[in-house]
Amino acid sequence: MSRLLPGTRALRTLEAAGRHLNFTRAADELGLTPAAVSYQIKEIEDQLGLVLFTRTSRTIRLTEAGMALVDASADALETLNRAVTRAKKLARGGALLKVTASAEFATRWLLRRVDGFRKLHPDIELRFDITYEPRDFDRDDVDIGIRFGTGKYPGLCADRLFENVIIPVCSPGLLRSGPPLDEPRDLLKHTLVHIEWSRQGITWPNWRMWMAAAGIEDFDDSRTVVMTTSTDAIAAAAGGNVVALADFAMVANDLSEGRLVRPFELSIKVPPEFAYFLIYPEGSAQDARIIAFKNWLLAEAHAPQMDVTQRSWDDF
Repeated sequence: MSRLLPGTRALRTLEAAGRHLNFTRAADELGLTPAAVSYQIKEIEDQLGLVLFTRTSRTIRLTEAGMALVDASADALETLNRAVTRAKKLARGGALLKVTASAEFATRWLLRRVDGFRKLHPDIELRFDITYEPRDFDRDDVDIGIRFGTGKYPGLCADRLFENVIIPVCSPGLLRSGPPLDEPRDLLKHTLVHIEWSRQGITWPNWRMWMAAAGIEDFDDSRTVVMTTSTDAIAAAAGGNVVALADFAMVANDLSEGRLVRPFELSIKVPPEFAYFLIYPEGSAQDARIIAFKNWLLAEAHAPQMDVTQRSWDDF
């Protein structure tokens, strides 16, 4: 006769309680009350005839039996999560491709182009997972992703999309009504916007770097405005009152359609260690949907962009 084992809900409670060693924090994670967590743990102990936690007035600790079962619960839940993800992918069939991407890349680059993919591949339905959170292809119901990083992802294929070139942009209205922008030093009369981002000792280009490249050594960056995301910085520039540093690929359409202009040619490249990458599991490399999306995306990424430099001035 098989032994009666705790159900999935009980295993989740046991795993969370064992990981936190605090019933209140486990309850917060699970959306339960501390009393409910305590009750479920006591039920598991009674069901198995084991003491899993030792309790004092201030702390709880795992017994040896508790440690063994918490580890096993974590492994079992992980296995089950991965199996559920595989089952979902099998159930939705081969005509659907789920793409995960950051909100900035999706709204400013990818979604502007997807009609072209749909015309080429009407048999493939695209769905999007828009998030800044990293996804696990084994646990999350996604097939392929676009992420900014180093391209070093164990178990994943990574195809570099394009170089990130940072340029100054502003609205056409600022050129007409704001202080003149005849030379880089004229920017000191304007409100300057950029983002702050650094990782692994590498800093995203900011106004101090751009001014140094322009030969302006006495620039005071304490007056610049720092935005949380590039999307916010670009929106501020389009609003008409600031000059922002932006990734050329993310504003190429705005420049070609006249919503933004590029007052100076000078640009700064993001260090080559970082870029946007198309990522997907190595085991999916021969999937016809992945191949179709990869070939289309790389062709779009490598397509020539309109050369919008100082000549943008001629229209205003």
